[in-house]
Amino acid sequence: MSIDVHPATSFDDVATMLGPKRPDANVCWCLSYRLSGPEHRSLSGRARGERMRELVAEGPPGVLAYDGDDVVGWAAVHCRADTSFATNRRIPHVDDLDAWSVWCIRVRPGHRGKGISHALLAGAVDFARSQGAPAMEGYPVDNRGEKVDLTMAYVGTRSLFERADGQRPPAKLAGSSSAIASAIFRTWV
Repeated sequence: MSIDVHPATSFDDVATMLGPKRPDANVCWCLSYRLSGPEHRSLSGRARGERMRELVAEGPPGVLAYDGDDVVGWAAVHCRADTSFATNRRIPHVDDLDAWSVWCIRVRPGHRGKGISHALLAGAVDFARSQGAPAMEGYPVDNRGEKVDLTMAYVGTRSLFERADGQRPPAKLAGSSSAIASAIFRTWV
């Protein structure tokens, strides 16, 4: 199996990874950190998918992993200043670099456990580098090697980031619970 990671320029492929089975269903579409709180809360049903379609048209909102022609993974990646991470009080600013953030690392069922999340993280770093990012941050959960609920794993796990080249934790997230204590992981791109 050869996994290729590319900027997310196909809305249909993004919809395969993030869209609901019913178009009118209220699902995240990976918008919660990308949009302002008021805009995020104002969108529901089909409007959420249409907003993601607009983001794809404005420029890739993340990266997609492919196994041949099949899309098998997604990672959201964008300049932190344009996300809610920029104003989140639990996420300290490590320095004055205009870092990018990676979140929502998703692998389709049937393709998990094959290293795709590692390829997505590396692809997200490569994409941020191509956009001029000086650094990339992630905010993973620390599951201490235990199985983690998929509703919490979307930000990635600490071990995923620890295995990535150049990733290191320069700061602990404020207010992290002991069950999911997490740190900011930073790589300089």
